Amino acid sequence: MSIDVRALLPFAERAATIAGEIITTRAPGVVTAKGDRDMATEVDFAVEHAVREFLSRETPEVGFLGEEEGAGRAGEGLTWVLDPVDGTANFLHGIPLCGVSLGLIDGDLPVLGVIGLPFLNVRYSAAEGVGATADGSPIQVSGARNLRDAIVAMGDYAVGEDAPERNRPRFALTEELAARVQRVRMLGSAAIDLAWVADGKVDANVMLSNNPWDTAAGVVIAREAGALVVDLDGSPHTMSSQATIAVSPALAADLLKLLSTALLHGGTSE
Repeated sequence: MSIDVRALLPFAERAATIAGEIITTRAPGVVTAKGDRDMATEVDFAVEHAVREFLSRETPEVGFLGEEEGAGRAGEGLTWVLDPVDGTANFLHGIPLCGVSLGLIDGDLPVLGVIGLPFLNVRYSAAEGVGATADGSPIQVSGARNLRDAIVAMGDYAVGEDAPERNRPRFALTEELAARVQRVRMLGSAAIDLAWVADGKVDANVMLSNNPWDTAAGVVIAREAGALVVDLDGSPHTMSSQATIAVSPALAADLLKLLSTALLHGGTSE
């Protein structure tokens, strides 16, 4: 059975609304440790349960993968990928930079995405070939042409037993960016990083990681808004990529060169 991806966008937007209502009306509750300084709250699980139930009912032919509880069901090629609360640490501390990230992947490629930021009262949406919007209004990447004028968002530093090794390239990248760009920002939410590249609020985003629930929705939204989204070597980004770089096209060559220099000095690490 062939599925028109665009027809699934209203379901994804409704799912984001359901998630937003939970995120904004419930306290974090009991915190479950997932590793060194990594955690999930009761709200993470509640959102995942509610969204999975809704999508299972409305789109039973599509598979489901959630960050907290893994695969919910097998699909026929298409799979929903959910981060129920992207930016959980921010959420726990009352920082409003958090939200729900729901992507749709076809094999290894994201084809639809919705990011709801309920504390900021905005929802970003996109489907392959139809453009990206913020609350229904078209958005596009910034027109920045020089790194010295750019604000660049970075993904979080690594935690866990291998954090020192994994953070060497991140620290080297921070040093290179600090010397070359207007400002470096670490917002604590991959979804916001990518959505704000799409919306022109930041000019580039560099994440030396690529968990599907973190990136699937934002990659589609950024691409549909005109961003170049690539891996470390400049090849088109997929769910198998090592890193996630989203950038206004005019800045791409200089940013990738800077990234190469930083990783050469700091050593590459996933």
